[in-house]
Amino acid sequence: MLILLPPSEKKSEISGPAIGVYTGVLYAALGWDHLTKAQQKLGENTIAIISAKYGVLRPLDPIEPYKEKIKNKKMAAQVADVLDGAETELIIDCRSSTYQTVWQSPVAITVEIKVFTKIDGEKKVITHMSKKTRGEVTHHILKNTKVLANPIELEAIVSQKFECELIEGSKKDPWVLEVYC
Repeated sequence: MLILLPPSEKKSEISGPAIGVYTGVLYAALGWDHLTKAQQKLGENTIAIISAKYGVLRPLDPIEPYKEKIKNKKMAAQVADVLDGAETELIIDCRSSTYQTVWQSPVAITVEIKVFTKIDGEKKVITHMSKKTRGEVTHHILKNTKVLANPIELEAIVSQKFECELIEGSKKDPWVLEVYC
């Protein structure tokens, strides 16, 4: 299992592990400090953060605070060098659309987490709560402490806490887990 996360625009002013320097909504909702050591260990082994400055980071990689916009074409090769050929059965993609263009994960094993709400029974795209919800979904996955192997297992875990719907992928498109908040 590989969980892809974007960086956080909001950052601590102090250098440290990436998981501590990134302090935005997604990372606050992920709640690293509220995970057990076993859950954090799972996160250390499964989370890959795509950074505009550093490329691919693991949660405990040391970084300095920075303000930099991603240059997708420049960063693409560096990210591909790390992620191409990653040995995993499942990729859980919590990245924003900007960061999804940096590296195309193999569609057959990828599940994109997309966040929606329902208003008067109609599905509506939301942007302001999507980061928070993706952080909460990641927290919930890590609390499970099981390495998930396929989209069905992912839906089973996420549906314990969130209303969600799994949409099967195709040869061109990855699976999508629509999560409602």
